[in-house]
Amino acid sequence: MNILKLAGIGPQNNARILLMSLLLALPLSSWAVLGDTGASVLNDQTLMKGTLRSVDHHTYVVHEITAPSGTVVREFVSPQGAVFGVAWEGQFLPDLQQLLGPYYQQAQQAEQAAAQQAGSQPRQRRAPIVIETSGLVLYETGHVRSFHGQAYLPQLVPQGVETGDIH
Repeated sequence: MNILKLAGIGPQNNARILLMSLLLALPLSSWAVLGDTGASVLNDQTLMKGTLRSVDHHTYVVHEITAPSGTVVREFVSPQGAVFGVAWEGQFLPDLQQLLGPYYQQAQQAEQAAAQQAGSQPRQRRAPIVIETSGLVLYETGHVRSFHGQAYLPQLVPQGVETGDIH
């Protein structure tokens, strides 16, 4: 016997159930994560309710999403389809855990190690965060209503691309 009939749900509700199932299956937050594929750029645009502008620089493509709040996130994608860098600027700090993906924990550990190395000197509140490891480079600065930053994976930066272009 049909499970929907047992539950007392008629055919008119099948479409609603299918739609709800699809919505539940969608990720609640999906950024183009460092090291991942650039396929999620359209999801990012939808989640940010922003406008998308893509510029092909021949050795990479920049997908720039501008949210209604004015926050801008740029995702740098190699010809092989890998996100090798992200940059942000705006009034609100983006969810770095989403942007950095598995590299977020590495960034936190590097920041903690730098703080321990500095000893008793606490990091100044508005001081920039600089993390430069062999696998991750991250620069972050800003204050309320003005945040800026970029992160990239040196091993994925396409040949001929200057890291200074990731901004």
